[in-house]
Amino acid sequence: MPITVQEYLAGLKGKTVAVIGIGVSNTPLIKMLLRAGVRVTACDRKNREDFGGLTEELESLGAELRLGPDYLKGLDHDVIFRTPGMRPDVPELLLAQAKGSLITSEMEVFFQVCPCHTIAVTGSDGKTTTTTIIAGLLREAGYHTFVGGNIGKPLLPDADGMEPDDYAVLELSSFQLMTMDRSPEIAVVTNLAPNHLDVHKSMEEYITAKENIFTHQSPQGKAVFNFDNEITRNFSESAPGRAVLFSRRQSLSRGVCLREGAIWVMDDQGGRPVLPLTDILLPGDHNVENYMAAIAAVDGLVPDEIIRGFAAKFAGVEHRIELVRTLNGVRYYNDSIASSPSRTIAGLRSFQEKVILIAGGYDKHIPFDVLGPEVVEHVKFLILTGDTADRIADAVRSCPDYQGTPPISKYEDFSAAVLAAHSMAQPGDVVILSPACASFDHFKNFAQRGEAFKKIIYEL
Repeated sequence: MPITVQEYLAGLKGKTVAVIGIGVSNTPLIKMLLRAGVRVTACDRKNREDFGGLTEELESLGAELRLGPDYLKGLDHDVIFRTPGMRPDVPELLLAQAKGSLITSEMEVFFQVCPCHTIAVTGSDGKTTTTTIIAGLLREAGYHTFVGGNIGKPLLPDADGMEPDDYAVLELSSFQLMTMDRSPEIAVVTNLAPNHLDVHKSMEEYITAKENIFTHQSPQGKAVFNFDNEITRNFSESAPGRAVLFSRRQSLSRGVCLREGAIWVMDDQGGRPVLPLTDILLPGDHNVENYMAAIAAVDGLVPDEIIRGFAAKFAGVEHRIELVRTLNGVRYYNDSIASSPSRTIAGLRSFQEKVILIAGGYDKHIPFDVLGPEVVEHVKFLILTGDTADRIADAVRSCPDYQGTPPISKYEDFSAAVLAAHSMAQPGDVVILSPACASFDHFKNFAQRGEAFKKIIYEL
C-alpha cells in the first residue's frame, strides 16, 4: 500500500527541503510543502524581477529563495526536488547526493503516494493527444479522472483528494522518467525516434529513460506498444506484465489493428470492430495511431459506443494541427508542438495537397535527413526561420529527388516568415507552422510560439 500524502509530508517535518525550479510544475509543490510546515528553499536561475509578485508570495508563506546564476551552489538539504528538465547528474546534485541528500521529483513522490489507478503515456510523438484521448474516454465512461504530468498541472497536490476507483492519467517525458523507480498500472509508449539529444547524452540513454514507464510494473500490469516502431516493438519482449501491441500497417492476431476501414481489437474470440476511421474527427494517420494506443489502454474499461461518440466530436489539442483560421480560401494550421522531424512528417502526411511549411527553431542536435524527402514530396513552399534554418535547408537540398522544388526561403524574424507564407498562399492552399524543432531560440516554449503564430494569423 502506498503511503498517504499526509504521511509523506509528516515525514518531512524537521528536515530541510530544496525545490529546484520555480515553474509551472514546481510552484504548486512549493506551496503545498510550505503550507504543511516544511522548511523550503526555492531555487531558480532566474532573477527576482523575472517572477513578478510570485517571489513575495512564496516568501510570505515562509520560503527561502535562492535566485540567479549561483542558485545551485551549496545544496546540502535533506531532500532535493529537481525540476523535470534538469539532468540528475549535474555536478551540484551529485555532490549533494554524496553528502547524503535524497534527490527526487514531484512525479516520483506522486507515484509513492497516489491512491488511485494510474495510466501513463510516453513517446517521441503523440503522447499529449493520446493522453488527452484516454482521459476523455475515461471521463465519458463516468470515471473521476485527473490529468497531469508533462501536461496540465502537477498532481501531487491533488493526491489527497483521490479515491481508489479514480484514474490518474499522466503524460511522462524522458526527463521525468530518467530516475523513476515505479511504473503505472497501464503504460503506453506511442513510438520512439531521435529527440532531446541536446540533453540526453545518447539515443541509448533516451531509450533507457523511456523504458522506465513499464520496467517496474507488476505481472498484473499492462503495457501498450507500437508494433510499427522497431524500438517499441522490441520493448514488448521485456515487459514484466501483459504486453499489448497496436499496428496501423500490419494485421495482428492479438492486439489492436486496422481491418475493413476500422480499428479492431483482436483477441482469442477473433476480435471486434471498435472505431470506424470515418468516425474520427482528427485528421492524419498519426491520429489513427493515437486512437489505437488509447483504445488498447482502455479496452475493458470504456464501452465501444462511448469511444465512437468521443472520436466523432473530439477536435484535438491546441498547437497540434490546430486549424487557426480560413482566410480567402487559405487554411492556416498551428502545429507548434511539432518539435522533432518525425512530428512534422506526421503533420505533412495529414494533408492531401502540398502545403506551405514554416519550419526551423532551436537546435536539439537531432538529424534532419529523414525530413528532407518528406518536404520534397509534400511541400509547395518551404519557409525557414530560427537556428536550424540552414541545417534543414541542407537536408532538403541534399535529397536525390530535389530539383529546386520546393523553393526555400529563410527569414531571421519569425513574424516575417509567417507573413511571407501568407503572401505566397493562394486560395485552396494550406499554410502550416510545423517547426520540426524546439522553440527555445526565440520563445519560452512551443505554446508561446504557437500563440505568436495565431496572433499574426488573426491579425491578417
